[in-house]
Amino acid sequence: MARDGKLLFEHVSIARMTMRPLRDAEIENYLDAAGDAVTTTVGAYQLEGLGIHLFEHIEGDHFTILGLPLLELFAFLRSEHLLSI
Repeated sequence: MARDGKLLFEHVSIARMTMRPLRDAEIENYLDAAGDAVTTTVGAYQLEGLGIHLFEHIEGDHFTILGLPLLELFAFLRSEHLLSI
């Protein structure tokens, strides 16, 4: 996060995701069940929905996987009195 060209906050968060071995038929079944919406998501796995079935192990923060480490961002915003919840 930056203001007036000055860096105020940055955070690097890492998540590790291990997909389970999948047969072609399982992939086809997943794509059929997920529908066209699957093509509009990063990675096409929709972790927050049916895509969870594709993985055997997930390590890390859920929000990082979705694209933004919200807990760390919210902590920063609270420290700056920019978030009151």
